[in-house]
Amino acid sequence: MPKTFVSRSIVINAPQKKIKEFVGDLHNWQVWSPWLVCEPEATLNVQDDGKFYTWEGKRVGSGELKVTKEEDQLITYDLTFLKPWKSFAKVEFKFSEVDGGTKTEWTMHSSLPFFMFWMKKQMEAWIGMDYERGLKMLKEHIETGSINSKLEFIGEHDFSGSNFIGIKRTSQFKNLGVDMEKDFTTLDKFAKTKQIEMTGIPFSQYHKFDLVSGEVIYTAGFQVAKIPSNLDTQFVSGNLSKTKLHTVRHKGSYEHLGNAWSTAQMMMRSKEFKPIKKYHPLEFYHNDPAETSPEDLITDISFACKSN
Repeated sequence: MPKTFVSRSIVINAPQKKIKEFVGDLHNWQVWSPWLVCEPEATLNVQDDGKFYTWEGKRVGSGELKVTKEEDQLITYDLTFLKPWKSFAKVEFKFSEVDGGTKTEWTMHSSLPFFMFWMKKQMEAWIGMDYERGLKMLKEHIETGSINSKLEFIGEHDFSGSNFIGIKRTSQFKNLGVDMEKDFTTLDKFAKTKQIEMTGIPFSQYHKFDLVSGEVIYTAGFQVAKIPSNLDTQFVSGNLSKTKLHTVRHKGSYEHLGNAWSTAQMMMRSKEFKPIKKYHPLEFYHNDPAETSPEDLITDISFACKSN
């Protein structure tokens, strides 16, 4: 059985005791769990003392989580997955005081079924991204009392298609926000200078994700009535074809957009919609982050899909 190990950490501006008590009570996990947030209707049964729970859902599968040890700077859990396949993991939270608060480290020791040995690195990267999402939500909830991330399930709808101009780039996940801001600033300046007529809201189309290397290839684009002639070489142009889209809408900070992406991908895996794989997924931006507070940002994560 291929062994797997995942470890991620974050510094939370709060006393160690407060964080430890919060993650040690499983009643609190539904608030910040990177998986449960993707399926609010999943069944969750928490033991009265908050030290054991079971879950079951269409997207999140089923399993059990149990607190097995609590020390001053450590909590240990047994995690048992029952669906989509049976497996077991040892999970830990470790706490240490640092400048700025408490370093909170989340780790998992597990293994994959033998037939999935080839997915070891990808699975570790995938779970690592889930851990990062969860830690960001945990930090925000403990520091502010809430999490600036809400999901709305738009479902299947028609997209009429559009011409577009854009900038295609290879970036790292960690640099994505900065790179996109540069691209959309450049596009906006160009569009205003050339007085280009817009026909829809700005978007990004994601052509390739490499979870192991952390690399992503995307196009940042404007939907336009007509593609200008003699575009500078820094720009690309084309057409987004008419199709049906399946959309999960995110309301809140871009910091938590991964919640909508993960939810859409879980819905795809649980066959809630049938994707058109040749049509790369889209991210639509309903408002301008320069003029909108983070809690009011609206972003659609959309996958081309076949009609149900």
